[in-house]
Amino acid sequence: MTKTNLAITLNEPGWETEIPNLQNLANQVLITALDYVNEHEEIDFLQMGKTVNFNLCLSNDDEVHTLNRDFRGMDKPTNVLSFAAIDDPDFDKNLELFDDIEIGDIIIALETMQREAKEKGISLQDHFCHLFTHGILHLLGFDHIEDDEAEYMEDFEINILKNLNIKNPYGD
Repeated sequence: MTKTNLAITLNEPGWETEIPNLQNLANQVLITALDYVNEHEEIDFLQMGKTVNFNLCLSNDDEVHTLNRDFRGMDKPTNVLSFAAIDDPDFDKNLELFDDIEIGDIIIALETMQREAKEKGISLQDHFCHLFTHGILHLLGFDHIEDDEAEYMEDFEINILKNLNIKNPYGD
């Protein structure tokens, strides 16, 4: 099993009342996701025996809107943003230099997540698990720009969520 560290930053106080035991839930999602990925995909830096540091920011629509506009050129809030360290040109060099691996940041917007969960008729907790899983996969190098990439990534999401006893978020 990959050694991990999950740092959670709370930028929106509403998170505390919306999802009880959020730290435990987030840790469970991270461990389940990494276990599944390690079983089905060979990602070299996960095999190095180093601690992999994940950063999760629990935020709001205003902050995510600003980040989405400034970094993605999309002038609107979104549910989850991921900033993967593997996209940094110095990532491979940093793997050699440091004892821990800084894998990146995931930011989730509470209001968008609440709205989507209500529209889909699913629990906020289940939707959080899906969004966090989605972000974790992005940090590990998964993407969904091309159709085949999207299908591959969605398959991982579906199976990770299944291991968490959560229904397929993409339908049957």
